[in-house]
Amino acid sequence: MKKGPSWPVVTGPLGKHADGFRDELVRKLGFSVWAASRHMYVFADVSDWLAGETLESGDFDAVRVAGFLAERAKQCRARPLTKRGLEPMLAFLVGAGVVAADEPVVPAGPVDVLVAGFTAHLVEERGLSARTIVGYERTAQMFLRACAPAPEVEGCDLERLGAGEINAFVLSRCAALSVGSAGTVVTGMRALLRFAHLRGYTTRSLADCVPTAASWRDSGRSRALSPSDVERLLAACDRSTMIGRRDFAVITVLARLGLRSGEVAGLVLDDVDWRAGELAVTGKNGRRERLPMPVDVGEALADYCRIGRPTTEHRAAFVHGRAPHRPLSSSAVGHIVVRAGRRAGLGGRVGAHRLRHSAATAMRHAGAPMFEIGQVLRHRFVITTAIYAKDDIDALARIARPWPAVTL
Repeated sequence: MKKGPSWPVVTGPLGKHADGFRDELVRKLGFSVWAASRHMYVFADVSDWLAGETLESGDFDAVRVAGFLAERAKQCRARPLTKRGLEPMLAFLVGAGVVAADEPVVPAGPVDVLVAGFTAHLVEERGLSARTIVGYERTAQMFLRACAPAPEVEGCDLERLGAGEINAFVLSRCAALSVGSAGTVVTGMRALLRFAHLRGYTTRSLADCVPTAASWRDSGRSRALSPSDVERLLAACDRSTMIGRRDFAVITVLARLGLRSGEVAGLVLDDVDWRAGELAVTGKNGRRERLPMPVDVGEALADYCRIGRPTTEHRAAFVHGRAPHRPLSSSAVGHIVVRAGRRAGLGGRVGAHRLRHSAATAMRHAGAPMFEIGQVLRHRFVITTAIYAKDDIDALARIARPWPAVTL
């Protein structure tokens, strides 16, 4: 008979909370009994450390967490512990009211206050994605600290800001960046300057003072994978395992519907309308649209939900296979495709966005008109979809005019 894990006896300030934490690890967070046992031993260590420092359970704040980790590191344990390893315990203690939640960071000065207002504007009024907001926020911080006329006063006295400072910052910042990264800086600067005008920090909008980043939309061909390469990606997922079923479903959704990685990460179970055969997708700027769900997409999702998806309180369609079963992030979706590409032996780095190109190219080769491809990809402008027309060599050959003969 297989022996189960051992459980520590928790004494000290946290002793009365041990049963509750153990129940949360197994029933709510989905940890195996072996993983839960390891967390309980850490829980017991924390309780003993608090007792040794003559502290109460509610004293385990951020400073004490750092102190505990430093003390544990001195003991040269075989398994090093980080703050991330304490997250299940800290979340439990906060939820149980034992430890106070971390207070939000208070902006330290006028620049931080302005950037915090800018960030709130991007979230609440613009509805931008978290990744985009991080990029815009970084640009705003760098610009205001380097170029604000008076960063020590409220509003940073942006009224005295001129086009020269704006141009100098953008040109110096973009000098060593790729075209895509330079475009992010430019759009972030324009968003900041529009916000400054909207909030009354400037009497006129300075957004038009930002130079345009070079962009050659029609250069090169799309980075689509061939249908055989897509099949190799799918075949590289071991569907006999829970994680393999999840990865197969994720890649199927990406390859068939052309979703962005953030859109796949944002899917929840309620977005799947099984009776109507539709999938509700929340795209850029919070736009919510319904797409028809192909049969193979529905089968992959159903297989994962019935067999592969762990039981968790989260409503996200795709979650991590290991406890705690949190929703996948956009980067986690990308890593699924990258790892599958390596297992399939595909050359180069295969990212999630290449499957968006693959879906569009497959629809084009099947004879779908450009406006229908744009509808599936949810493009706002036809010119955005036009890049995929360049891959249809046969269609281009039919409309190409013959090269004029040269008479010598």
